[in-house]
This record gives sequence, structure tokens and C-alpha cells, in this order.
Amino acid sequence: MSKNTSYTFVVIDDHDSVVEGTCIVLKGEYPDAKILTASTADKVESLIAETQPNLMVMDLSIPSEPDRESHISTGLDLLTGILTTHTALNVVIQSAHVKALIRLKPLIDAHKGGFTISDKSAPSHEMLKKVDWALQGLVFTPQEMRVGLEIKREWMTMLELAFKEGLTDKLIAQKMNVSERTVRHYWTRTQDALGVYPEEGFNIRVHTHNKARQAGLLD
Repeated sequence: MSKNTSYTFVVIDDHDSVVEGTCIVLKGEYPDAKILTASTADKVESLIAETQPNLMVMDLSIPSEPDRESHISTGLDLLTGILTTHTALNVVIQSAHVKALIRLKPLIDAHKGGFTISDKSAPSHEMLKKVDWALQGLVFTPQEMRVGLEIKREWMTMLELAFKEGLTDKLIAQKMNVSERTVRHYWTRTQDALGVYPEEGFNIRVHTHNKARQAGLLD
């Protein structure tokens, strides 16, 4: 996606310096973007409903209302509501508490939009990479959320149709009686489970095929 596109981003963090820094980094990469901010959870869902942003960047430890203490549970509750209601919203979690997301793993796995995680201590170029991946509809979760290879039946069907029968996503969708968007959703979830992410100089589908063979999913 072109970085000259006029995106709308929502940044949620209770530290003014973090919000300011995140906005500066985003503006540097996406100069035409409209960036909205929030420091508490109470009005975020209405803000997202009203503005329909392309991407949400949020910390997990936030207060529910002004003058309240920040809690991870507040962020998790907010994220649960957003993922349930806005099923195609692209999300970047920028937090020092990413391990807590294991509690929402089934919801994250079912989410239709991009979903990536960036540790708050990571350099800005790493955060921007996760933003780019999320805008592409990709998924990135930390290793601790991918313990044990969990491949769903429909993902296996897609792999077999793609790599054994050589079908395109359009034909895979027809065979499986789902939309092409759903097939792309299967790809991103399968690639995250296999630890396959965009890398310059590598064909991501070929890399997925090789990883799937190494994992014993394909002959």
C-alpha cells in the first residue's frame, strides 16, 4: 500500500511522550496520515466507530478514565471489545506487556484484519515494520503465543490446494466455498503459526511451502 495514501490512525497510550513520539514516527513514514489520539479507554470505541481508522496502535496498560490508574486488564478488555466489534480493523499492539495477549489468543486468531505486536522498547524502525505488516493484513505474534504448531483443518486444506494442486487463491476460494479474503486470512494465520514473515529477497509463498514441509504438513 502506498505510503502517500491518506490513512487515518488512532494511537492509544497514557504517556504523552510516547504518544508524541509515536505520532512523529508515523508522520515521518506516512506524511499524509490523519492521526487521532486517546489516553484513556472510555471513549476509544466510539472514536473508532466514528472515524473508521485504517489502523489502531495501542498500549495495553491504560486507565479506564481520566485520573484512574493504568491496568493491563483495562487494555485487554478494550481490545476484546474492539476485536469483537471491528473485525477487520488493522491493529498494532505497542506495549511492554505483550505476554498478556496470550489470554486473547482465540480472538486474535479469528480476527480478520492485520494484527502485529511490537515491544515498547523496540526501535522505531521495528515498530514501523509492524505497522506496514498490519496495513497489509498480516499477522505477527511473539514466539510464546505460538508454542506448539496449531494448524487448523481449513488451513491444511488451503496448503494442499495451493501446493499439491497448484491452485490460485481465487480457485482455492471456489473449492472451499469461501471468499478470497477468507483465503488470505488463512494464509496470514498459517504463516504466523509457521513463523513466516515478509523478508526482502524472499518469496513468502515459497518460504511458506518450505516451512510447511519442514513441519511435516506437506510431503
